Amino acid sequence: MVVGGPAARIRVTWSYASVMDACGLTVPPSRARIAVARAMGRELPANRPPKLLRMRTTRTGLVARIRLQPGQDAFDVTSATDRLRHAFRMHQVVAKEVRPGVLELVMTGYDGLTRVRVPARAKRSALRVPVAMRADGLPHFRDYRTVPHSLNVGANGSGKSVYQRNLVRELAAQPVALVGIDCKEGVELSPLARRFSALADNPDTAADLLEALVAEMAARFQVIRDHQRISASTPDTEITSDIWGLPDTVRPVPVVVVIDEIAELLLTSAAHKKRRERIITSLIRLAQLARAAGIYLEVCGQRFGSELGDGVTMLRAQLTGRVCHRVNDESSAKMAFGDIAPEALASVLAIAPDAPGMAIAADTTGSWSRIRTPHTSLSDAVAVCNQYADLTPDLPALAAFRPALPLLAPGTPPAKPVPAPATA
Repeated sequence: MVVGGPAARIRVTWSYASVMDACGLTVPPSRARIAVARAMGRELPANRPPKLLRMRTTRTGLVARIRLQPGQDAFDVTSATDRLRHAFRMHQVVAKEVRPGVLELVMTGYDGLTRVRVPARAKRSALRVPVAMRADGLPHFRDYRTVPHSLNVGANGSGKSVYQRNLVRELAAQPVALVGIDCKEGVELSPLARRFSALADNPDTAADLLEALVAEMAARFQVIRDHQRISASTPDTEITSDIWGLPDTVRPVPVVVVIDEIAELLLTSAAHKKRRERIITSLIRLAQLARAAGIYLEVCGQRFGSELGDGVTMLRAQLTGRVCHRVNDESSAKMAFGDIAPEALASVLAIAPDAPGMAIAADTTGSWSRIRTPHTSLSDAVAVCNQYADLTPDLPALAAFRPALPLLAPGTPPAKPVPAPATA
């Protein structure tokens, strides 16, 4: 910010016109300017680059706002970002459209994914928490109000569990109910159980828990109906179809359901076919309807394809957000991005085994970005969950699934979390 930022700003400003001309991002002068130059016997004016409106220095590089010349298109600049990166001697250049005719060039001076640390000043809000860092140096947020349900895919050792652990760690400090389903005998989520309102560690309990969530969803819909009071005199601002339009006194607490390994729920033998039908039916109903009731799904797994059985494709279609860590084959990447962002497949397959936490995040709009999760140790996540254990809400419908844990010793404060080291 003190030395490198101003130096890069002077370098980019000084070479801006020549770089744009060399990259083919200029247009010929207007006929009026040519006519004036000929009439006055002057040299013909040079080609015009996009007008540089302003430039600002950020923590990771520069952000330049430019206005396109008549006849230019945003695609022209986007296709030339790799050439601009080399010409400006930047690590990465990304073009973003602000409004028609105006673009922003986000230039990163170094690889922000080598040493990852989420800024402490990242703006957190209700159900919106930072879980990773993007390649452009900005935090990647998990916003449940915007993207209610998400899919997290990754092979063993790819950082998928750390992403999930970091998500629980961030949500622990918020007024939200956490529900966990970990059919690996609870090895991933049971250490964090003091912050969970319900926890299932086997498929039988998970089937009952999911059906209880469906019943809770129906009860919340009834609460919404009872408080709509729609009439000719009711203002439009007081009419709601979800829990967020209810008064604070009656609004149910939002619920985030974390499923650690979806395959352990759906890969069953013929003897447990009925149990599987109960599970997949409840999951599909929650994915289709539960957003309005304030119930959100976070589904994790190594693969998420049709080999898991009937209903999987229908469930995947309801999961708006997608995060794909390193996978072992192309078909696993297609299961995550093949239907929403096929151009991101090459980036997923390029993730190296020695880069744990690296992933590609996308949604159904087709936009995607490279992210990396900071390493969060299990002991750090446990300390945070113990620290905020008093925020764990009691849900009567899920009381039978509340994890039974010994009380902390009287007078012993919960362990304080230690700062997580940066990812190497």
